Amino acid sequence: MTGSSCRLKCDHCRARILESMYEAGSPAELLEIGDRLQARGGRGLLISGGSLADGTVPLHDFLEAIAELKNRGFSIAVHTGLVDERLARGLAVAGIDIAMIDIIGDDGTIRDVYHLDATAADFENSLRLLCESGVKTAPHVVIGLNFGKIKGEAAALDMISRHAVASLVLVVLTSQPGTPMQDIAPPSPEEVGELFLKARLQFPELPILLGCARPYGEHKLRTDALALKSGLNGIAYPAEGIVELASDLGLEPGFSEQCCALIYQEDMKDDSDEKMASAGHGSADGDG
Repeated sequence: MTGSSCRLKCDHCRARILESMYEAGSPAELLEIGDRLQARGGRGLLISGGSLADGTVPLHDFLEAIAELKNRGFSIAVHTGLVDERLARGLAVAGIDIAMIDIIGDDGTIRDVYHLDATAADFENSLRLLCESGVKTAPHVVIGLNFGKIKGEAAALDMISRHAVASLVLVVLTSQPGTPMQDIAPPSPEEVGELFLKARLQFPELPILLGCARPYGEHKLRTDALALKSGLNGIAYPAEGIVELASDLGLEPGFSEQCCALIYQEDMKDDSDEKMASAGHGSADGDG
């Protein structure tokens, strides 16, 4: 909704992630994109955009268009940024399927990486407003967000534990060219695996997914294997050999083409703890 514009210019992204997305500068353009995608067999949309200086995403003017897309049969996921009570209620009325919000547990990370005058409490308050408004919410925790260091992730999990979320998505800092973090090493797979175990033990009943943002190559292979062995429920774009490893571990792999934050909302929901899911097409090097 903002093109490649983002006021915050966070050090790990600098709006690079926005560059590959369709641009919908108005509600009419958003509906037009929906028409084009639906004509090609599209069934879902991720509504996203750059942040304003206060950490919010300019969603208010698009709520009626989002509701119309829901009426046309789309599944709708929304990157919310920080929210106030009015926006939380508006997203609930629009009927979105899932809200996705990064939860950061360290004030220094918010200041130094996001360049945002906000606190961890502000992020938790946004999560609270979404959940209390009845919006199904999948908080995301970026492991290593503080220049590759583990700082505040455990606190973020504690914040999430106080709210009735629909699922939890864990991702890993991934270098983006042209950003201040392009040469920063991510946390090791072993450090990431420790967070996987903490999350699994802290949320024994909650669907926990490994999202698409994580380093490639050997790091990805080791990280994905640790996700399986830690009992996570799903992996977006699993590395080569991970599906076979799941079977070897006695798991029953299932597949979905939906965003990983959505797969436990409807048809992928299963009461068996021997079920794991893969979002995407199972490619070794996919990015979604």
